[in-house]
Amino acid sequence: MNSRPLSRTISSATAGSQLRLLRQQARLSQLDLALITGISQRHLSCIETGRAKPSPSTLHALLMVLNTPLEQCNSVFLAAGYAPRYEASPLAAPAMDAIRGAIGHVLQANNPAPAIVLGSNWDVLAANASTAVLFDLIGLPTDAVEGLNLLRTLLQPGGLGDHLLNAEEVRAVAWQRAAREALDNPELARVLETLPAASSPAPLANEFPPLLMTRVDSAQGELNFLSTFTTFGMPLDITVASLRIEHLIPADAPTWQIMTQAYERSLEAPATV
Repeated sequence: MNSRPLSRTISSATAGSQLRLLRQQARLSQLDLALITGISQRHLSCIETGRAKPSPSTLHALLMVLNTPLEQCNSVFLAAGYAPRYEASPLAAPAMDAIRGAIGHVLQANNPAPAIVLGSNWDVLAANASTAVLFDLIGLPTDAVEGLNLLRTLLQPGGLGDHLLNAEEVRAVAWQRAAREALDNPELARVLETLPAASSPAPLANEFPPLLMTRVDSAQGELNFLSTFTTFGMPLDITVASLRIEHLIPADAPTWQIMTQAYERSLEAPATV
C-alpha cells in the first residue's frame, strides 16, 4: 500500500531561502537562472543570501521562470515584505465571466464525449451532458455529477471505480497523482487521509501501451476512453491556475458509436420538471 502523503510547504523565513529552495527543486544553477531571467548571478546570489532585497518585478520574473504555484508566489512576496500578488477569485465572480464562458464552450464542444471541470481538490465543478449520459450507462445517479469528488468516487466503494474494468490501474494512477499534488496542498492531503490508499498497478506482461485507458463496464458493453487535460495558459489567479478540464475521448469506434447514440437519445428525451 502507498504511504500517506505529507504536506510539503516552503516554510523558510526569508524570500531568498525560499527562492534558493525553488531553484534547487527546478534543478537550475544560479548561473542558469541568472541567464534565463537576465539578472546577474552576483545579484541573484545576494538575493538568496539576504544581502539584497529583490524588487517586485525581479521576484515575479524569478518565480515565473521557476514555475512556482501562485500560492507559493504569495508566500515569497510576503517574506520579501510585499503584499500578496495573486488572489483566489470565486468562479462565480463577475471577473471570471470569460473563464466560465471558455469552460462552457470546451465542455459543449466535447460532446458526445464526457468532460468534467476539476478544482484543486478534485471536486467536479462542472460537467457536460455526456458525463451524465455515461453515468446513466453504468447505473450511477446522473443528477449528482457536479459536486462529486473524483477521488472519492474512484477510490471508495459504490462509486465510479466499481464500474472500471481496470480499476486497480486507474485507482493507483489517480492516487499517485493526487499524492504528488497533496505535497503542496494541505486540504487535498486531508481528503486523501479519509480514503483507502490504492495499490500499485501490476506490471504489464509484454509491452507498455502508449497511454493508460479508462475501461468502463456499461450496460451496452465495454467502453474505452483516453484521458486528456486542458488547463488555462498564463493564469494570474489562484482559482484559474487550479482548474483543469478532463476529457474522456473514446478510444475505439464502438465506444464512439455507443456514446453518440446515447447522447442523441438524451437530447430527444422530454425535459423533466
